[in-house]
Amino acid sequence: MFRRTFWFTAGAAAGVWATTKVNRKLKQLTPESLAAQAADKAVEAGHRLKDFALDVRANMRQREAELGEALGLDAPAPPDSARELPATHSPAEPGPRSATPRTTPYSISYNRNEDH
Repeated sequence: MFRRTFWFTAGAAAGVWATTKVNRKLKQLTPESLAAQAADKAVEAGHRLKDFALDVRANMRQREAELGEALGLDAPAPPDSARELPATHSPAEPGPRSATPRTTPYSISYNRNEDH
């Protein structure tokens, strides 16, 4: 009698455990869950990429300082905003901002209605 009760209880417990495990796995494979996992991975990859870019920039500044010392250059590097190049214009255009749009052979139209 006790043997049957033990095996019945063990079987019921195994069934509950297996059902719970399968339901959890099915919940992980729903489209909403997969989309959330993909979004989390993308955010994590973005953070790693940002950290990498910051490390590269810091090491670049350090190396520039080392090269400046080695070459005897004492002028500090300008801040990032001062490094931007000034706006230039071609001689064919009247000024830095032309009223007519430039067209080049490589210009891409972003008007979606042109295809229809």
